[in-house]
Amino acid sequence: MTAHSGTAQPGPAQAPILTVTLNPALDIATATDSVVPEIKLRCDAPQVDPGGGGINVSRAIDRMGGRSTALVALGGGTGVRLATQLAEAGLAVLRLEAPGDTRFSLSVTDRGTGQQFRFVLPGPQWGPLDVRAALDALGTSAPTGGLVVLSGSNPPGVPPAFAAMAAARLAGTGSRLVVDTSGAALAAVAAARDAPVELLRMDDAEAAFLAGAPLPTRADTADFAARLAASGAARTVIVARGSDGNIIATPEGRWHVAAHRVPVVSKVGAGDSFVAGYVLGLARHWSVADALGLGAAAASATVMTPASDLCHPADVERLFAEREVTPV
Repeated sequence: MTAHSGTAQPGPAQAPILTVTLNPALDIATATDSVVPEIKLRCDAPQVDPGGGGINVSRAIDRMGGRSTALVALGGGTGVRLATQLAEAGLAVLRLEAPGDTRFSLSVTDRGTGQQFRFVLPGPQWGPLDVRAALDALGTSAPTGGLVVLSGSNPPGVPPAFAAMAAARLAGTGSRLVVDTSGAALAAVAAARDAPVELLRMDDAEAAFLAGAPLPTRADTADFAARLAASGAARTVIVARGSDGNIIATPEGRWHVAAHRVPVVSKVGAGDSFVAGYVLGLARHWSVADALGLGAAAASATVMTPASDLCHPADVERLFAEREVTPV
């Protein structure tokens, strides 16, 4: 276990953070007695929150006393409602015009089993001009000496190589790019060599797919992460191993951070909260181990909250004090 050398409270200075959400969603969460087919399911009054990877990162950063600006593609009436919620939350927002209505996302909890069902819609179709506008906005908004977090799925029509294109656009700006994505977009970043990102994050299933083999142990995961970093795809690679915590490989070494044993109410936003905690630690100029600890605390605090709510500050502070980070 690392020495408890910091707290989750803000330090004297924080580098600027820009989060990027191309495919945001208005997250609707509800519950019903049992999820079964063919009948009308009477549900609770919904909880509605702004959602999407980058938005959730900004929301969690705000919960932890940090600051960020959210670059968000919004469109239609749903986009107006989402923008209103972001403003009410006090988040700084840069609006990018989306080519269609912002999507909805639905999560339904089955009270009988405790299982959560998540229904994710695709979002509007983008064209080449929309992609170019997003890259231009990213290049204009990226903070010098700061961090840019590109998180979440790509809308239809956005090429899988968008993150690599974003890394190329940011080259020479002094901004460091953090990418948390999946599927074809993740594979494109992992295969890139000429525009490496600062940090690439994925889960264990995605890592095993890229590795072409199972990664049953922490050492296996750390070896894969180190190989991917050494290939030039990213300076740092993080692999989430679910209940077994997270592995990180950096030029300075490899570490494991344990997941906290907490009651799981909802997993919505847990991965985004981890990214928020880790990036906020980096922005506060913390060590890798302490930044990892804040990420794990934020993720565990988030799964303790219902629906699409995110981490509560008191829970993050308590869990951060209990963090377990060890070399691999």
